Formats: sequence, C-alpha cells, structure tokens
Amino acid sequence: MILGDTQPARHHGSRISIDELFRQVAARRPDAVALVDAPNREWFTDGPSRRLTFAEADRMVSAIAGRLSRMGLPIDTIVGIQLPNIAENILTILGVLRAGMIAAPMPLLWRSADAVAAMARVGAKALITCGRVGNFEHCRLATRVAADVFSIRYVCGFGENLSDGVVPLDDLFTIEKLDPIPLLARDGNAATHLAVISFEIGEEGPAPVARRHLELLAGGMCVLSEGRFQPYANILSTIAPASFAGISLTLVPWLLTGGTLILHHAFDADLFAAQRHDERCGTLILPAPVVFRFAETGLFASENPATILAEWRAPDRLVGSLLWHQRNTTLVDVAVFGEAGLVAGRRGEDGRPLPMPLGAAYSPREGEGAAVFAELNPTAMNTLALRGAMAPHHHFPPRVERTDLPHFAIGKDGYIDSGYACRVDPVRQALVVTGPPAGFVTVGGYRFPLQKLIETVARINAGATLTAELDPLIGHRLIGTASDCAAMQIALNAYGLNPLVAAAFADHGEQQFHKAVAAG
Repeated sequence: MILGDTQPARHHGSRISIDELFRQVAARRPDAVALVDAPNREWFTDGPSRRLTFAEADRMVSAIAGRLSRMGLPIDTIVGIQLPNIAENILTILGVLRAGMIAAPMPLLWRSADAVAAMARVGAKALITCGRVGNFEHCRLATRVAADVFSIRYVCGFGENLSDGVVPLDDLFTIEKLDPIPLLARDGNAATHLAVISFEIGEEGPAPVARRHLELLAGGMCVLSEGRFQPYANILSTIAPASFAGISLTLVPWLLTGGTLILHHAFDADLFAAQRHDERCGTLILPAPVVFRFAETGLFASENPATILAEWRAPDRLVGSLLWHQRNTTLVDVAVFGEAGLVAGRRGEDGRPLPMPLGAAYSPREGEGAAVFAELNPTAMNTLALRGAMAPHHHFPPRVERTDLPHFAIGKDGYIDSGYACRVDPVRQALVVTGPPAGFVTVGGYRFPLQKLIETVARINAGATLTAELDPLIGHRLIGTASDCAAMQIALNAYGLNPLVAAAFADHGEQQFHKAVAAG
C-alpha cells in the first residue's frame, strides 16, 4: 500500500475508486457508446478510429490489466504512459488502475530528457506508448528511455512497426478469451490509495505529484458542478489526460455523467466542428486561447446550445481576457495552477470571468448545493497558495521532503505554493493572479525553466542564444538564434529536448507554429 489511509469514511468525501466508478457505469450502460476517436486518427497514429461501447471498453480495460499482471508486475507498480488523445490513452489509464498499479501519464511532446528524469524519479517499471505520432517514431523514444532508466523492465506499445522487444498490445482488442481479473481488495478506503502520478516542471526538471483517487474525483467534481454537465453528456475534448487538469476535465466528468467521451487530437477546426455536429456534443473542452481565437471565426455558431470549458494554463491571462457573448454558448473558465490544483468559474450574462475566490473556493460558485473544493490564500511572498480536497496531500516518493532531491513541496499546513504572483482585491475580496511563476515560461501547455534552458542551449552550441517573449495566444514564444539554425534543430532534437525548443530555431510562419503548439 502506497499513501493509503485506513481512517473511517467520515474523513473523506468518497469510498469509491475510479475503477469501481467505471465498473458501475459499464454495468449500468453496457451498450451505450463510451469512447469515440477522431475520424482522422489514421493521419496521426496507427490503428482505426475506434468507437467502443462501455462493455467493449470494460473488456479492454480488463485485458490491459491482465496483460500487465501476467508480466509479473506487482500491485503499486508505477507504469509510465505516453499516448496521443485516443481511446487507448483512456483505456490504458483505467487498465493500470484495475491492475492495482499506479498510472504516470506524460505529456506527448516530452522527449528523452524529461521522460528519463520523470521515470527515473518515480522508479517506473513499465512504459506504454504507441508506434508513431505523425511522422515521429514514438516507440523508439520509449525504448531509448527504457535503456536509460534502470528500473524499467517492460515497454508496451499500441500500433504497427513496434521496435524489437516491445510488448504489442493491439491483439488485446481481438483476443477471444480473457483470463478473469479478480476484483482488487484494498485495506481501508480504496479512494485514498495512490492512483496517478503527474509531473510539475521545476528548476531541476520534472517533480512527481502523487494523487489519490479521492483527489482526482474532487477535481472532476469541481469541474462537473461548475460546468453543469448533463447526465449521459456527449463530451468533445481536445485535452489529453496527461496532467491533473486533463484528468479532471475529461476522464472523471465522463465517468460521473456516464456519457460519451469524444476525442480530438488538436487541432483541426473543420473536423472539430464536424465532430460536434455529428456526435451532438453539448460540452466542448479546449485550451482557453484557442477558444477565443476560434470564436472570432464562428466555429462555435450553432442552433444547439453548448457549454465550453476553457483550460487556462496561464491563469494570469484570465483577468484581461475578452468578454464572452456567443449565442447559445456558455463559457466556463478553468484556471489551472500547474499540478497544484484548479478553480472553475462559469461566466454570467455580463460575459466577464468570475473573480478568483479568496479563502474558500466553492463549486458551483453560484447557486445551491455548493461544496468547498479548495482554499486559496496569498503567501508572505504574494504568491497564490492552495489546499483542499483536490490538492495532493503526500510527498512522493515518501519522505523525499527529507532529502535534497527535487520534489513537489507541500507545507505542514497542507498549503501548496503555486508560484503564481497574486494580490488581494480589497473591494471584491478576491485574489487577482498577476503573473506566472518567476523564472518560468509557458508555451501552450508546456512549462520551461528559462535559465536552465538557456544554459542547455549554450552548452550544445556556445554561439546560440534563446529568449522568450509574451504571446497573446500561447503565453510565451521561444525565439532562438544560431549561425546554423538547421544544425541547431538537429542537435536539440538529438539531445532529447521538447520539440518546441527546436521550433524556436525554425523559420515557421505563425500559423504553422501555433498548430504545432496546439497539437501538443
């Protein structure tokens, strides 16, 4: 048992695990459509576009869990996951949890430098990926990571042309007979066992953040109640479950509503509009900058009402955001403070974002039946700190706080310093987020420690320079200069840095560059 808790149920908001929640939905609605891939899936990865019922998804989850267990991986094994926004991503997370193991999803654009550091710090024993993403051979990346991380025993993959030694998983979709998977029995409250490890980028690279089932459910409930999801909702999402926010915005609300999760590998505006229409989606989940950019094009114009959940990875941009006046469309802002937590706010008729709460953060923010999911307060350094039901409660690995190793710090009072600069608005008794964590830049959904990045670039090429400037769409934009930019790109990719760093040295047009960022 890791980070388990045997205290009585009255201390917790739930006793149900995510796998048990999924089992209940699958038993109640076996023939309902559960997961739908984007129609253009074969363009960006292997395999047909899948459309699975809950019964079919449940069978696949058991198949993945059985395959991992038969490999000899014990309960509480940490399994790294790096997949695009496809059905297998959702199924793999659920399969890992059903096997009694711990899912460690990684962002898709992470290359070997970050992936090796992340997997080594959590002692991952398996890594699940796919054959390709676009023209990039993703499976080869996974095998290189496994070669550099001593603890990894297995690399598994979906798709075609997998590298030698990689355990194929596509056969699980067609295997006729599955060995029974016994229901995992946990001591105490199953909801308080560790379920997922995500990663916060700090000055020394990725730091693991441990989340129990309870905290993931709290994050999803916060989004669900503010978004006012309908039962059996059709949810169209461009956000992959590779972070706490990604899981809270997609996987958990999907299970809580028992609806259909339609996946979009960002971003094709025409295809997105077609998916919305064809699948009759009433809930849309997108990055906030994309929402406002495409609202101007009429992408959301429709006679059918919809609720848009806008993910603000740069919550300091929320204060000065545009007013929202789109007919038949309601906007819910979801301010994300890295891996510390999130706050959701539904815009009213005036089209303005709700003020950031000071103290208790209720959800829903207005109306009856509100519950407190977080407490927000400024620190002595005027940065935003939060604690509460959705916040991580334990350091990981256990007792890492007693060492000099990089870790996600949790105060003795339970508060987590997000690093985002803030001030108190005395008139509205609210917090105003004024800037990102010092020393970091955010490009799309990816955070970089700028000084360390500058030093790495200089180490690769002493004559190269890297700077960052504010960008209204993606937060920041990296700009690189070198005597031979093409050679610098090759060197950065070989080093294993995020492709967005190499893109800083390319002569991309704005549209192509933004598309690459959104695809991440």
